[in-house]
Amino acid sequence: MNERLLGVLRAPLVSEKTARLQEANQYVFEIAQAATKADVKAAVEQLFDVQVEAVNVVTIKGKTKAFRSRLGTRGNRRKAYVRLREGQTIDVMAKA
Repeated sequence: MNERLLGVLRAPLVSEKTARLQEANQYVFEIAQAATKADVKAAVEQLFDVQVEAVNVVTIKGKTKAFRSRLGTRGNRRKAYVRLREGQTIDVMAKA
């Protein structure tokens, strides 16, 4: 079960929008295609030792792009918006 949970979260997404969301105690992660809300909640709670209040999952469809008159499609991505309980934080900018 632990190996499956470790494969759920791919990376934290860091941008201006996610920085503003962190002020409201929300964090954004890129997740695996097959991950469910329950998987994301369990993975965040186990990896960061916090309590999750809510999880919202969004699928971003890949764009169709042309390169040298050949069409191709970028892959789909999924991201999860995770809201933590009051007083909980995650340091996504921590250096390894």
